[in-house]
Amino acid sequence: MNISQNSRKFSIAVHGGAGTVIQGQADEAPYHAALAQALESGAALLRRGASALDAVQAACQSLEDCPLFNAGRGSVYTRDARHEMDAGLMDGSNLRAGAVASVSQVRNPIALARHVLDDGQCVLLVGEGAQRFADERGLARMDAGYFDSAERLAQLRRVQAQSGQTALLDHDASGLAAHPAPLNENGKMGTVGAVARDVHGNLAAAASTGGLTNKRPGRVGDTPVVGAGFYADSTTCAVAATGTGEHFLRAAIAHDIHARMRYLGQSLELAADAAVRGTLTHIGGQGGVVAVDSQGRVHCPFNSAGMYRGYIVDDAPAVTLIFA
Repeated sequence: MNISQNSRKFSIAVHGGAGTVIQGQADEAPYHAALAQALESGAALLRRGASALDAVQAACQSLEDCPLFNAGRGSVYTRDARHEMDAGLMDGSNLRAGAVASVSQVRNPIALARHVLDDGQCVLLVGEGAQRFADERGLARMDAGYFDSAERLAQLRRVQAQSGQTALLDHDASGLAAHPAPLNENGKMGTVGAVARDVHGNLAAAASTGGLTNKRPGRVGDTPVVGAGFYADSTTCAVAATGTGEHFLRAAIAHDIHARMRYLGQSLELAADAAVRGTLTHIGGQGGVVAVDSQGRVHCPFNSAGMYRGYIVDDAPAVTLIFA
């Protein structure tokens, strides 16, 4: 999905996770609607001249509020039947970033990550320290019931009952026939993310996740790590990733795309394809990215069979996709 015009007023792209496909066996409409709503929440700001950073935060918050995706309200359960959420975002105009990990009571982890960025004293806050910072900044604590889901809890119990099973990407929903998803829940990576170019030519990226079903408490993947789950530099690109987090961490996939553009002079399409379909595949990782370059070109490669994704460029209608 490459858009090859030379320049645009603004661009925004989002993803809601990658995975394998069960095309035609589920109602896809709610997912398309949720992606379109997230895109519009960011595009509405960009049309008014707001920053790319504001736009990606708004888009991510929209996806966090939607229980269809594994972030914010839709987050999966840890081994201890709790929620531990991670998020991060980056301003490509100055390389400032903010991220949080293992937070459990913040409605929108991406909003807390933005406070970390704006505060500027650190890049990554975790656990109780991040929660205290949220309290200092006046972000409301949500009761556990806000994040609870009978379906997600059933996923956890089912995984724990499987002999030898440790943790699953997003969740195993083999028993959720009443609410099937377009992507096979046995192999779905549920991070959400957004990238944007604003009318001033600046780029930004954001990502948020609930992690893995039945994950070990304290486990942190690529999502809140600069250069792995997200990266933005207004001279090259903005990238938000989804997939097998440990592989994205090992290969620093988001930064690798930037580096290929900066040091090898590669186009966004060539750099992103080489990182996702080359490096990531070579080390056994799965997933994909949404990315935008300094001219507003959008590219969304993935090596899994599908990825929830969409984009808006200038005044064109939103485009949302799930399958390859």
